Amino acid sequence: MQINEITVGLVATSCYILSREDRDDCLVIDPGGEAGRIRKAAGDKHIAAILLTHGHFDHIGAVSGLMEEDTRLLVHELDAPMLTDPDLNASMALLQRPFTAPEPTGKFREGDEFTLAGLTVQVLHTPGHTPGSSCFLIEDHLFTGDTLFEHGWGRTDLPGGNEHDLFASLRRLMPLAQKYPIHPGHAA
Repeated sequence: MQINEITVGLVATSCYILSREDRDDCLVIDPGGEAGRIRKAAGDKHIAAILLTHGHFDHIGAVSGLMEEDTRLLVHELDAPMLTDPDLNASMALLQRPFTAPEPTGKFREGDEFTLAGLTVQVLHTPGHTPGSSCFLIEDHLFTGDTLFEHGWGRTDLPGGNEHDLFASLRRLMPLAQKYPIHPGHAA
C-alpha cells in the first residue's frame, strides 16, 4: 500500500491518499480542504472513495470538490448529520462561516469491514471527539483522525464531544497504537 500524506486546510489537517501501485483508483481519508492539491497528489488515480474519521469542518472541507458521480463518501452513522449542518460540524462556532459536504453515499459502524480501491478497511468506532469518531485499520496501519495524535488526543469541548467516551476509546486504542504505525488527523 502506498500512503501519500498531505497537510491541507485552515487548521493543517492530515489528509491521506491510499492506493495500490497496480490499480488506477485510490482512497482518500479526511480531505479537510484544498481539493485541487489533493486531486493533484492523487495523480492519475480515480478517487473511488472518501472516508471520514469524523464530521468536523476541518475534515470535510474538500469533499464537494473531490466527489465524482461514482465516488463513495463514507462516514459513521452518528456523524452523518454533521456533514450538512454547520452548527454540528463546528464551522459556525469556530469560523463564523458555514462549511458543508454532500450527504454520505454510505454509513458505517463499529466492526464493519469493506474493500475500497483494493484495500481492506476495518472500522473501529472510537467516540469522544465526536459521537461517531472512528479509526480505520488498513493494511497494518491505523488511521486515527482526531481521536489519537502522536503526542495527545482530540478535544471534547465541541458539539457532541464527551471526555468519558474519549478516554474509553483511548484505552481501547493504546494496544493497537503500540502494534501499528498511527496516522493522526493532525501532526500536533
